[in-house]
Amino acid sequence: MANRVMRLVALLALLGTGAAAWAQQASPVDTEKELEKYRAMINDPMSNPGYLNVDRGEVLWATPRGAKNVSLETCDLGMGPGKLEGAYARLPRYFADADKVMDLEQRLLWCMQKIQDLDTADIIRRRFGAPGRISDMEDLVAFIANKSSGMRYEAPLAHAKEQEAYAIGEALFYRRSDIMDFSCATCHSEDGRRIRLQALPNLVKAGKNAQDTMGSWPTYRVSQSQTRTMQHRLWDCYRQMRAPEPVYLSDGLTALTLFLVKQGEGGEINVPSIKR
Repeated sequence: MANRVMRLVALLALLGTGAAAWAQQASPVDTEKELEKYRAMINDPMSNPGYLNVDRGEVLWATPRGAKNVSLETCDLGMGPGKLEGAYARLPRYFADADKVMDLEQRLLWCMQKIQDLDTADIIRRRFGAPGRISDMEDLVAFIANKSSGMRYEAPLAHAKEQEAYAIGEALFYRRSDIMDFSCATCHSEDGRRIRLQALPNLVKAGKNAQDTMGSWPTYRVSQSQTRTMQHRLWDCYRQMRAPEPVYLSDGLTALTLFLVKQGEGGEINVPSIKR
């Protein structure tokens, strides 16, 4: 009996030591250090499949398509027809010819319809890539956004409609809804929050967290084997909140994007990045 008790005490001590060691290993600081090693390992552009999207997007930009059989090279993304350097860093923005605030994907669809006279039903169907399904939008966004790599976000808010969109985006960020009663701020309003091993940036405060987050999209998602745009990121956030699927290229998503870009203003763009 005494021997059994002694063995039990020893086993509990061993378990306690193991639990303490596990707790030490799983500390937020150690976890973040290991994640940084992982990010550094996969962040080599030569090993980032997102650059395949950049290459395909470059071809698409210059390929004549649609009833008019012309390319997108005269599309004005805000810097003048065909000018790509720095355009992504100043989107979303107001476009007078469309009389609305647009993000990059909205503007590209508009140019496809107006300049190329392209039937965009298939473009929208393939808006998000999947195994065996390449997305023209993801390719074009990767190519165009990459032209702003190394530059810094400058959210334009001079026009009244840009100011209105920003206010709507801010309201959407804090709006709780649906069965989970979640908002964007539910997950992104405090420092140090994490879901599983994934850090949740605090986007309420303008500054580094928002800058690093917004400056890293579009990104290649290793877990999905696809390059993803901000449209997909927001769509997936609403899906995880168990909310109705947001309409692709809706003005609401553009407004939310403008708010987030403003929060990350001044942050350096480094895209396509690569994430788990």
